[in-house]
Amino acid sequence: MAEIPENTSEIAAALETPTDLEFQLPDPEDEELEESEFQQRLDQAWLVCERFDLQTDIWRGRILRIVRDREKKGGEGRGNGFLNWLKQREISKSQAYSLIQLADSADTLLEDGQLQASSINNFSKRAFVETAKSDPEVQKLVSEAAENGDRITRREVKDLSDQWTAMNSDLIPGKVKEQAESGSLSPRYIAPLAKEMEKLPESHLKPIQQETEEHPDVDTVKNLTSEAKNLSKYLDAAAQVQAIANADLDMEMALEEALRLDCLNTASDLVKQVANLEQAAAKLYTTWKRVESLADRLYVETGASNPHLRGLLTALEKLSSDTIEVPLDESSDRVVRLKIIDEDNQ
Repeated sequence: MAEIPENTSEIAAALETPTDLEFQLPDPEDEELEESEFQQRLDQAWLVCERFDLQTDIWRGRILRIVRDREKKGGEGRGNGFLNWLKQREISKSQAYSLIQLADSADTLLEDGQLQASSINNFSKRAFVETAKSDPEVQKLVSEAAENGDRITRREVKDLSDQWTAMNSDLIPGKVKEQAESGSLSPRYIAPLAKEMEKLPESHLKPIQQETEEHPDVDTVKNLTSEAKNLSKYLDAAAQVQAIANADLDMEMALEEALRLDCLNTASDLVKQVANLEQAAAKLYTTWKRVESLADRLYVETGASNPHLRGLLTALEKLSSDTIEVPLDESSDRVVRLKIIDEDNQ
């Protein structure tokens, strides 16, 4: 077994000749090489790269965290020193905090005793990040699998997460859990339903639970998952639409009618689009007010001796006046006109 360098100088010296990453890759033109062996050799090299990449990013995150924390404690630059450090190494702020988060997650898993340092090599980088984001119970399941020597990819993390959700959700009827335990119904179908049901108020859960208990099969679970998702979208969007809030309207009755007519998907999309339209209209108005203000200001600051600036103002009148005109295509054959009526100016 090779000696492990004891300090950073020795580690840096050891990395000057990265012998561990010198692969004998297969020749892509070797016709005698079987496809299975070709793929296996590439997969092995790729796994080593992933492990090295994960370990490197964890350590980079730890280094960045130390730079940030030292400045927090005694720095006077209010973050400028940290930002300059990133700039010198061409690292964006978002990348830096992503690496710090990865390091925090690794340290948490190691400190809690859920994961041994040697088991980190069994993870792909993305799988490790997904594990760090998971619930503690899922982290434990994934860590146990890694400790047993299993190769952990995002697929394994998702499967274990679905398994835990399906078997432990209080919203899933016992009969459905029995089907999952026996293997008759895969947890990957049950978990999305449980997650969508978590978004719903209690009054809307019983019909879904009753239906799944009466028909614990894949098609029913998938249909109810879609219905629960549309229901959640409907309720969330309806709460955001001022036109609905200001109207004498019973949304629960409208919902019941949509369910009875099997048009909940259409109704939920309508409400969602209306919410987007209201938000877009509000943003349009604030932007238009800003354009109008800037155009008036520029007009005051210019005169006849500045014909080009005046020409700019003339060209933009279609956007800064009360009637906005915007072409819908490059030929300008189709134009949309929007009349803005500002009640504050009336």
